[in-house]
Amino acid sequence: MHGVRETLLDRQAASMGLPLTKVGIPTPCPHEVYDALMERAMKDAAANGVGHVIFGDIFLEGIRAYREERLAKVGMSGIYPLWGVDTAELAHETLEVGIEAWVTCVDPSQLAPSFAGRRYDRAFIDDLPSGVDACGENGEFHTIVTAGPNFRHSIAVTPGEVVERDGFVFADFIPT
Repeated sequence: MHGVRETLLDRQAASMGLPLTKVGIPTPCPHEVYDALMERAMKDAAANGVGHVIFGDIFLEGIRAYREERLAKVGMSGIYPLWGVDTAELAHETLEVGIEAWVTCVDPSQLAPSFAGRRYDRAFIDDLPSGVDACGENGEFHTIVTAGPNFRHSIAVTPGEVVERDGFVFADFIPT
């Protein structure tokens, strides 16, 4: 859903000193195929000693239940450190601790396409229309983080082309 280049994912993991496992999925990806691919990846992780997966979900009960059900099938459980946090407060706290992010994807049925490609900052939050969650928790938008407290160094990006694809608006970000 984020539509970001794999090189940016690689740079995020390297900057935080974390291992990265990528799961390739086809486009389009039927739900059954996604479930099977993710189950295989989680089984592999469990076999390598991973017992928990951390999610940034905040309040969507259905998504959490889905994740818990899928993880339980492979003997794992989820950790939700942001669960129940007020999203307006979290958005501002995110900026206060030095997290830098960019908006990579917008659902145009919930937010104007012009928001794609913008920096996630106070001006972005202030410009959000009433009813749009400040953290995009309802799928209004998605971001990529390029700097923060857990990053050894920031990831420089240049905003690129903005395109409509599969009912969403995506902004490309090019690592520099």
